[in-house]
Amino acid sequence: MLVMPADLPLPAVSANTEVVLKKRYYRKTPDGTCTEDARALLWRVASAVAEQEARYGASPQAVEALARRFYGAMSSWRFLPNSPTLMNAGSELGQLSACFVLPIGDSIEEIFDAVKFAAMIHKSGGGTGFSFSRLRPKASRVGSTGGVASGPVSFLRIFNTATEQIKQGGTRRGANMGILRVDHPDILEFICAKEKEGEFNNFNLSVGLTEAFMRAVENDEEYDLVDPRDGRSRSRLRARDVFDLLVRKAWQSGDPGIVFLDRINRDNPTPDQGEIESTNPCGEQPLLPYEACNLGSINLARFFVPGHACEADPAERGIDWEGLRGMVHLAVRFLDDVIDASRFPLDRITETVRRNRKIGLGVMGWADLLYQLELPYDSEEAVALAERVMQFINDEGHAASQQLAVERGPFPGYATSVYAARGEGPYRNATVTTIAPTGTLSIIAGCSSGVEPLFALCFTRNILDGEKMVEVNPYFEAALRASGEDSDRLREDVAARGSIRSMAFLPERLREVFATAMDIDPVWHLRMQAAFQRHTDNAVSKTVNLPNAATEADIYDIYWMAYEEGCKGVTVYRDGCKSVQVLSTGGGQQAEGPQAPAPAPYVTGDVRRRPDTLQGFTQKVPTGLGMMYLTVNEVDGRPFEVFATIGKSGRSITAKAEAIGRLVSLALRSGIAVRDIVAQIKGIGGEHPIFRDKGLLLSIPDAIAWVLERRYLRGDQVGGGSDLERQLCPECGAELVFQEGCLICPSCAFSRCG
Repeated sequence: MLVMPADLPLPAVSANTEVVLKKRYYRKTPDGTCTEDARALLWRVASAVAEQEARYGASPQAVEALARRFYGAMSSWRFLPNSPTLMNAGSELGQLSACFVLPIGDSIEEIFDAVKFAAMIHKSGGGTGFSFSRLRPKASRVGSTGGVASGPVSFLRIFNTATEQIKQGGTRRGANMGILRVDHPDILEFICAKEKEGEFNNFNLSVGLTEAFMRAVENDEEYDLVDPRDGRSRSRLRARDVFDLLVRKAWQSGDPGIVFLDRINRDNPTPDQGEIESTNPCGEQPLLPYEACNLGSINLARFFVPGHACEADPAERGIDWEGLRGMVHLAVRFLDDVIDASRFPLDRITETVRRNRKIGLGVMGWADLLYQLELPYDSEEAVALAERVMQFINDEGHAASQQLAVERGPFPGYATSVYAARGEGPYRNATVTTIAPTGTLSIIAGCSSGVEPLFALCFTRNILDGEKMVEVNPYFEAALRASGEDSDRLREDVAARGSIRSMAFLPERLREVFATAMDIDPVWHLRMQAAFQRHTDNAVSKTVNLPNAATEADIYDIYWMAYEEGCKGVTVYRDGCKSVQVLSTGGGQQAEGPQAPAPAPYVTGDVRRRPDTLQGFTQKVPTGLGMMYLTVNEVDGRPFEVFATIGKSGRSITAKAEAIGRLVSLALRSGIAVRDIVAQIKGIGGEHPIFRDKGLLLSIPDAIAWVLERRYLRGDQVGGGSDLERQLCPECGAELVFQEGCLICPSCAFSRCG
């Protein structure tokens, strides 16, 4: 690795950026002590990537000069590569790609090979996508044993369980995409798979839609369910019934999403190498089997320049197009070098990656750029500008790839690609552009995420020792100051509301420009996604946010609009939808056994002795750590002791469950009222919250509180507990938000998608 120059400028690092870098990116000693700062980290990455230029004849002086340019792009927060590159460049592991797709064949050997390969990828810091469409349907005959097949959903559970045990490189939890074609005989079971509580928490699921299916929906026709083993029709379904079920499940919980397989394969640059069956976990990177891609994002907010003379066109007035052109060319070179620097966990992946050399250059900071240009996200001007900016980046990206092909040669698969057939190119990279999620990167860079609007203009960040701090978007803060409306009280009010659209006392233009995700009509979300998609080689990671009052018909229209507008997939999320899913499927359920009367308050005193014989009940409760069996024994109709056990869990979890049960029992036997106990343990967060009967169970203590409250308080709920419409970060306690196809924490960068 190149020696870090003494004159290398220090990057400007905010307190938030430093927290995220320390937690996830700096190299550490075995005892957890950081051995890097931001400058050392970024130089490590810049130099390790630039050193690949020596393969193509660059002198040591040229390599160092390029490393300085790479460092400058990152340290100014104008460009950042995907997290595995930041974590692993210059390290012994050396796996720098975020996105992988693995095939699953229709045999036990192939299935468990895929499980093993996925574990290796997760350990190296990558996420995996799978198509389960090749697996024979449930109840099919297995020739070698005479038994029957369990079907794709059953094997999906095996992949999910394996992922649960692996932490990616010690910093990221494994993330997966599972796709099943809409014409697979088990499609109805797949669509409903996430109805089951706690199932598939390490998977995003999407249904692969075909154009034949969409035509059948449009014409209200039946379509064939095809056995993947022989291509024969097994049965037929009414297409609108299946589409309506997809819409209903999206309305209830946001799962599964949809991808348009035929559209993806029309843009497959190397069809001779096979069909694209799946994408990476957030859906923006379609890939061939055994293919990987490395991603990077340009921070558009850093390319705003005020004061141009042309007042008629805000883009000409406020965007540094020449600076953006230079950054695109530098970023394409960086990402191409990353391919050579990366060490992949399988030889087959190395071969496929280097045959096609796919990269995915995208953007972040889009909402922040619009704020600076004073353009509302939900406006014709913003949508037109999105298309213009992405066309510019895509065109310049391909020009940069073409220049690299002159210097280094085209990607080896070029000769049989669609580019060669059209007389286009040659290119160094089979694909160049992707709009990827940037949840963590945007926190590091201090900008808005991807092409999403902000989720909130102000939010409360949890810091040390229970202290909280209201954080304000800097462009909104500047606009408030300019309007003369800035005050601590207003900030707190905006943090509580999340939006200013309803604050009539603020200037109208301010309220229009500073829109947040829930202010924006879903149609504008979709139009913005489509605008970026029209000039993106791969796909766009974006969530269409809907208000809680949105109907199934609204989602139907969004899905159909996505199909008509040329999107390659779409994810919708209705605010608070998961709580309604539970209400609709579990409403009215009563506790087992007779309902005890509301207890009279005990008088706290000595610990009561346990009688030799007690009667009670055992409640089975799913938790994110396994199935819990909670036994509650009673005296005079009131709880006297509880025993909590977690099935098939590790010793540490078993010990914690037992300890909590003993302490709750001690409180009950000491005369502490049930209400007071519930108030203490309700709402305690855990790493894997799940839904259960009108409630979000956050952890083992929260689940115990749920049982006690449900049985003994007779619906008189204790306040201050878990809110069905709020999912809390298991690492810092801040509220999670759903954007770019995943639940992420805007405070500490935790992500449920790895």
